[in-house]
Parts: sequence; C-alpha cells; structure tokens
Amino acid sequence: MQSPQTRSEPSPFAPAVDTCSIAGMGYFLPPDTVTNHQLALTVETSDEWIIERTGIHQRHRIAQDEATSDIAHRAAVAALVDAGVSPRDLDLILLATATPDTPVPSTACYLQARLDCPGVPSMDLGAGCSGFGYGLHMALAAVRSGMHRRVLVVGADALTRVTNYGDRQSCILFGDGAGAAVVSEGGFLEVLYSSIGADGRGANLIRIQAGGSRMPASADSVAASMHTLELKGREVFKVAVRQMSECIRDAAAALGMAPSDFDLVIPHQANARIVEAVGSQLGVHADNLVIDISQTGNTAAASIPIALGRAREHGRLKPGQLVAVVGFGAGMAWACQVLRVHEK
Repeated sequence: MQSPQTRSEPSPFAPAVDTCSIAGMGYFLPPDTVTNHQLALTVETSDEWIIERTGIHQRHRIAQDEATSDIAHRAAVAALVDAGVSPRDLDLILLATATPDTPVPSTACYLQARLDCPGVPSMDLGAGCSGFGYGLHMALAAVRSGMHRRVLVVGADALTRVTNYGDRQSCILFGDGAGAAVVSEGGFLEVLYSSIGADGRGANLIRIQAGGSRMPASADSVAASMHTLELKGREVFKVAVRQMSECIRDAAAALGMAPSDFDLVIPHQANARIVEAVGSQLGVHADNLVIDISQTGNTAAASIPIALGRAREHGRLKPGQLVAVVGFGAGMAWACQVLRVHEK
C-alpha cells in the first residue's frame, strides 16, 4: 500500500471568512428507470393511483454492479468540473447517505479513493433525507472558521437497495441518485442562513430495523424483510409538513422577510403532496415552489442537490434571487439553508 502523498494542509488558525458559497454543483441519476407501470406488474397498484398520491411517474435505479459510492463519484466529478477545481484541491469530503456501500469503512473513503486524492479527510454523515443540508451546514462552519478552504459535500442514496417491494405504500416512492457541491469562500450560491435540528422522539417513524448492533443480521431478520426501509406514512406526512414549514418561517424571520418573499422554495422531494402542503402552509405561490419529483422519486439525501441542480438547468436560478432549501427525514432530522444567487 502506498503512503498518502504529502498535502498542503490549511492551518487550524487560518483567518475566519465572512462569506461562504457553493462554487460548483453536479448531480447524477442512473440511466435505468422503473416506471409506475413496471411496479404495477409486481405489486397491487396502478399508474393513476401512484401519480394521484405522490406525483411520481418514474424513479431511477442503479446498475446491479454499482453501489452508492459509484453514483456519488459521478456527481462529485460534475461538481468539481463546475467549480473548476481538481479533487486534490479539496481538503475535506463529507458524504451524506443512508445506504453506505458497507458498514465499515465509510463510503466517503471509497469516494476519496475513486477521486484519487489521498490524505483528504473523509467521513459519512447520517441524517436521512436532510443529510445534504447537514453536510452543507458542517462545510460552512469548516470554511468560515478557517479550518478548511474547500469542502466537497455529497448527498447520495441507493434506496432501491433497501426498498421493500412487497409494501405498496412505500415501494412506489424511492429512487436512486446523487448530488454534490463544492463549498468555498467564493462561489455563485452564497449561503446567507443555515440551520439544522433533530427530534429523536420520532426516530421510529422512518427506520431500517435490522443490520445494526441492536438487531444483527440473521436468517430470521432477512426472511422478515427487516433490512428494508419502513415508514409510517401518515405520521411522517404531518411531521414533515409542520417541521419544514417552521424551518422556512424561521429562516425568513432571521432575514427580516416573509416566506412568500423567497424567489424559490425547494423542499425535500419526498412526495408531491408534502411539497404542495408546505407551500400552502407558507403562502408560497406555485410558481415559486419547486416540485421536481415526477421523474426522480424520493432520492433521500440526494433530493435537494438534484432538485437545485435541475432548477439551475431549467433556468430557474437567476442572479439576485433568494432560494430557500429545506430537508426533513429519518431521525427525525431537518436542515434549512437560504442561498443568494450570483453570476456564475
């Protein structure tokens, strides 16, 4: 095994910076898709039923020989190219995922090896569907403090690998994907506000029961599908709408504005009904609310960066705009950021 190459590390006493931004973004959706019609062949459902309840027409699925780190790598490379930097310009990698390649080591270390940047500290974050927001929050703190100069934040999940396709309520929701951002002192999406939180009292609302130290894998746990994702849909709907709405209100109040003043609001793409309910609670006009779940499904930690990246591709990000992004997921955990768009 080769020794890591010597790198020029930032001083822990480097001067703090006042502003921090996203300098580059990228996302990846696997080419293979699963349509509602395909799901209807194996579970009691229909295209119409799924669309009415979720707004989803299809979702993406990783290849059989791929894992989370593979799709994370594709999104990361796209973000690095967009930022105009190389992997060896990074000094921290944060990867948010609920579907790691393996329990040990971290998927971030697999990603680091693929990027060929030995010596760059790399770690996973577990915050469910709010994981990218958690990663962005931590990256902001690292850059603003002067401890790090350039941080790669990735949200990547392969939820089709942990979906119970016998559960008609949940199997219709989930897809695979990855999104990434390079965070540094300068960039085109300035972060004006960031907040994260959690309430562990709701931890059982979204969970995978087996495979950890509380319930190690066994023949019985596999037979009972206890290694697949479970969620209590009605309860999650209520808590998600309430918490994401509160996050946006708090962000708006901190900036001296109303939620309806945001040019775009991008909630976690869990379900079109949830997103619409958040918009209704906040009085956000439909034109300012991003619903980008039709072709992707719920991609968990990748949801926000994918939706933000696709909004950018569709010309919805314009200089001077204020964009609020908010995630909510297992834990229960939540994250909210407000971004100001600058010229790229």
